[in-house]
Amino acid sequence: KLTLRRGFVIPKDKNVLIVEDVITTGKSALECSEIVRECNANLVGYACIIDRSNNNLLIKNEVVSQIKFKLSTFKQNELPENLKKIPPVKPGSKNISQ
Repeated sequence: KLTLRRGFVIPKDKNVLIVEDVITTGKSALECSEIVRECNANLVGYACIIDRSNNNLLIKNEVVSQIKFKLSTFKQNELPENLKKIPPVKPGSKNISQ
């Protein structure tokens, strides 16, 4: 469950803009908006740097973005032939040795 950091307070009646770096479904932003509501603050909108939602957002309000990417996803047994030739790798840098 999303929570505010210890000591961080959203003052009552303050305006809040929720900004994400990358938005895919909007689930995190909606969780954040619930916190804003619980603090009796005013949610003025949503924004992101990269919108890769393909218009499948859970957020029903407008989301202002700097750039929109249309990314295709495929089930394992429905990969196009050209993608089958690329070995899969686990994304992220968590397991990179230094």
